[in-house]
Amino acid sequence: MPAIDSGGGHVAFVRLRLDVAYDGTDFAGWAVQAGQRTVAGVIDEGLSTVFRTPVVTRTAGRTDTGVHATGQVAHVDIPVDALAHAYPRTTRPGDAEFTPLVRRLARLLPTDVRIRDIVRAPAGFDARFSALRRHYTYRLSLAPYGVEPAEARFVIPWSKPLDLGAMAAASRELVGLNDFAAFCRHRPGATTIRDLQRLDWLRDGFYVTAYVTADAFCWNMVRSLVGALLAVGEGRRPPEWTAGLLTETSRSSDFAAAPARGLTLVRVDYPPDDDMAARNVVTRDLRTL
Repeated sequence: MPAIDSGGGHVAFVRLRLDVAYDGTDFAGWAVQAGQRTVAGVIDEGLSTVFRTPVVTRTAGRTDTGVHATGQVAHVDIPVDALAHAYPRTTRPGDAEFTPLVRRLARLLPTDVRIRDIVRAPAGFDARFSALRRHYTYRLSLAPYGVEPAEARFVIPWSKPLDLGAMAAASRELVGLNDFAAFCRHRPGATTIRDLQRLDWLRDGFYVTAYVTADAFCWNMVRSLVGALLAVGEGRRPPEWTAGLLTETSRSSDFAAAPARGLTLVRVDYPPDDDMAARNVVTRDLRTL
């Protein structure tokens, strides 16, 4: 991490990668918002307490209110002079460099968010711009009784029969490099062109899981994809209808986004360390079809 001029001279920083998991039920999403409990707000507070200086996390994907993560990735830049606060007076045999910090944060942070691992980031690493792809799952239960109590915060009960064959056919129409404006809430200046690399459905007993992978996702995109495909699965729309949605230039009002609590960010992929900087350049480019 290069030195940064803070106005009173150059300050050197060390960039750390954080692997994060959380139950999003009681969070107003990832991003810091005034007066709201958010994942980033809670983590920033914990890290600022440890390092005794304001810390701001940057993430691979800013999940919405109620969305969960088992494989979220973030980074933080820590002043070199503050890094010493991460180390205990004595270490345990076998501990990695930041295992004591992970252990300390487990005591500081609330139980619905965990920092699973912390390492020094490779040169050029940026949690958002270095990412190659993000993987999500969306889970439903078709059981007549709804959802098992232990999973009620993470699985959506669905009372209507679903035609998974029709949903799979409709999903195939969407895979590839497309403009997903019909599935995204508008953000000024942001592109809605994405490379959707996987959209599969799997049934296991009463459970139905969607596996969704793309290079990146725009605001509300995964839940909107699932919502549209559920309309197909219920027979309210034919499978070929989804192809027509790709010609729309704004968020479609023909379907509702699926509820947030069924959605989980499960993994973020990154290139080899030597390719981080090059990936950042590609990702920052405003994409066109």
